[in-house]
Amino acid sequence: MYLIVWEFRVKKGREGEFEKVYGAGGEWVKLFESAQGFLGTELASDVGEAGRYVTLDRWSSRRAYEEFRRSTPPQYDALDRSCEDLTEQEKHLGSFEVASSVENLGRSQR
Repeated sequence: MYLIVWEFRVKKGREGEFEKVYGAGGEWVKLFESAQGFLGTELASDVGEAGRYVTLDRWSSRRAYEEFRRSTPPQYDALDRSCEDLTEQEKHLGSFEVASSVENLGRSQR
């Protein structure tokens, strides 16, 4: 799995709009869902710092993501520009090949 992590500093008062665009069912997810190899996106807000968010975009492989980027530049770039007013800062934290993963679905807490 290929994982891309972004950090956003959202303008005060624009958090709701940001969550709508970047969250489940938002414009970014809709664009990503058009691509083969897209596995999902998570949007997380910092519990200690208001207005700070990260996105975790999951792809089946680096190749799948790169093919998506090659095939959708105008749509991707237009959406990116339309979202600029929501944030004070956007930073690519990194792209990662997942080395190991564990899911704890349905297990009881100890």
